Amino acid sequence: MKKKLIVILFFCTAFQCVFAQEEFVLPQAKLVTKFPFVLLSGGIIILKAKVDNIADSLNFVLDTGSGGISLDSTTAAEFKISTTHSDRTIRGIAGMKQVDFAYHHTLKLPGLTADSLDFHINDYDLLTSVYGVKIDGIIGFSFLRRYVICIDYDNLKIEVYKPGLIKYPRGGYLLSPQFSTLPMQNAVIKDDGSVITKLIFDTGAGMCALLSQDFVDDSTFISKKRKMFPTQAEGLGGKKLMNTTVLKELAIGPYKFKKIPICIFSDEFNVTNYPVLGGLIGNDLLRRFNVILNYPEQKIHLKPNSHFFDPFDYSYTGLGIYLVDGLITVIDIIPGSPGDKAGFKKDDIIFSIDNKVSKNIQVFKTALQSAGRKTKVVVLRNGQPMVLTLQIQNILK
Repeated sequence: MKKKLIVILFFCTAFQCVFAQEEFVLPQAKLVTKFPFVLLSGGIIILKAKVDNIADSLNFVLDTGSGGISLDSTTAAEFKISTTHSDRTIRGIAGMKQVDFAYHHTLKLPGLTADSLDFHINDYDLLTSVYGVKIDGIIGFSFLRRYVICIDYDNLKIEVYKPGLIKYPRGGYLLSPQFSTLPMQNAVIKDDGSVITKLIFDTGAGMCALLSQDFVDDSTFISKKRKMFPTQAEGLGGKKLMNTTVLKELAIGPYKFKKIPICIFSDEFNVTNYPVLGGLIGNDLLRRFNVILNYPEQKIHLKPNSHFFDPFDYSYTGLGIYLVDGLITVIDIIPGSPGDKAGFKKDDIIFSIDNKVSKNIQVFKTALQSAGRKTKVVVLRNGQPMVLTLQIQNILK
């Protein structure tokens, strides 16, 4: 009796093995193109692309936090791209607005043409002044859903594949986020308490993480005695006042980050659909991985790269600096902040920081990320030079 039982099990196992070998599978993902990108402060990715047969290359932000694809209103007007009124509304951290559309256009990246795209029209003048380069549009879900996108932050290269089977590199981790038009990933947050929430993966956000105040208040994982530093961020609708502090730990899959600078904002336009989402993970965290965005299979692969252990930015100045008419200008000063105490005034033009003269706002933003350091800033006020001493605060201490 025992021998018969063993024989039956053997043949069942063998039959299953043969059956598995005849499984139907997708074709291999096929490389379409590869090209470089530019990385700005906060991890913002800038791609060069063309629209239709326009000869000029335009600057697009690669943004997994965008549910579509868009063009700047001044860019559309400059190149006489016709637009159509719509009743569709978009929302962001600082507002909601009804948008026009430019239908059935083509996006041309190096070695790749994507057609039949409907661009919504938005005003990116503020983003242009923040980053110091003309922002002509944002590439989001409408493009990303068509391809497999590999982002190599080590070499500042992007590879684009046609959808299909892809062999993910060893040493990483494959996530299965929930997808609508935006990827939403479970994350574990630890501070005075511990909580699990969904966070949007947002490569267009130049910060580590952003949490809604409702989520923070209801979850009570951050002590009400925690020191908060008032700050400001830019998003759809304009500028948004919020607080910044340091979180003890945030974990995505098996990857844990400790002492992370985060921002907390009042989500009055319900961007996070709380309690569905707690907030977002920005690209100052995501840039620490080489990332594969596989929207067709609803997968995201993360592999730690050479930036994984880069120190976080704990600097705090309370200054909002922007490129205005080619000049790096102080526009906003948080009352009581280090910038306020140093004597900065609205419309001060920054000429140099620690004897470094530049017209590149990225250079000055980097110089102001020296937490705990005392810096000498030369400003032009009403045409006259002044030297201000700025003590950059460290929010970790």
